[in-house]
Amino acid sequence: MEVVIVKDAKAGGELIADGIAGLLRRKPDALLGVATGSTPLPIYDALIAQVQAGTVDASRARVAQLDEYVGLPAGHPESYRSTVLRQVVEPLGLSQDAFMGPDGSAEDVQAACEAYDKALAEAGGVDLQILGIGTDGHIGFNEPCSSLASRTRIKTLTEQTRVDNARFFDDDIDQVPHHVITQGIGTILEARHLVLLATGEGKAEAVAQTVEGPVAALVPASALQLHPHATVVVDEAAASKLKLADYFRHTFANKPSWQGI
Repeated sequence: MEVVIVKDAKAGGELIADGIAGLLRRKPDALLGVATGSTPLPIYDALIAQVQAGTVDASRARVAQLDEYVGLPAGHPESYRSTVLRQVVEPLGLSQDAFMGPDGSAEDVQAACEAYDKALAEAGGVDLQILGIGTDGHIGFNEPCSSLASRTRIKTLTEQTRVDNARFFDDDIDQVPHHVITQGIGTILEARHLVLLATGEGKAEAVAQTVEGPVAALVPASALQLHPHATVVVDEAAASKLKLADYFRHTFANKPSWQGI
């Protein structure tokens, strides 16, 4: 696992966007796994800026969703499908044909989960998966004590997660669904490169447990320690509880330029 400490969220977004741009130059039709929420927005903003400036061509890129609410009507503005289309797919100039995600409105949710795992495999697998992290260490919607071998499946949200997400539903928790479809930890670990961005002091404990703690289902993000190519990008606040912060700064400062992220 590589840990990169940056000045702030903007710097983190630009660093990761540079890594995605490099991937697209090597593999123009790369499948990018995207996360929702406020944390990854600086990544998307920086990548969109590069595309609009003509420094990278994303026209053949493909986009895969990490998770989706269960039960929201098709086209609901706060569905993750709508969010990804609005924040990533459309600004990059991609068509909806370049986008794939689980069907949260399916009558048979379990079948929809299995179908999405199959679709990801048939698409050649995710080349780079963007991740955020919850204050409890969850990734995707794999809440604490999720199986580290789990596949795409339905999960019940904790009340804290519903409270956190109520801000996207006019601060009305009653509008927040109780269930989601999420890629499982086992599914996430199949991506070729995992990139986790964490910002703010509120994420510091989860980051420390993820990077320096034991691999444990209690901290789902700690499964990144098992991946051969995982990058954790954190701002100074999110890095504040890392015991090896100075070492991480030193290794990145002396990293060969040809390695990229």
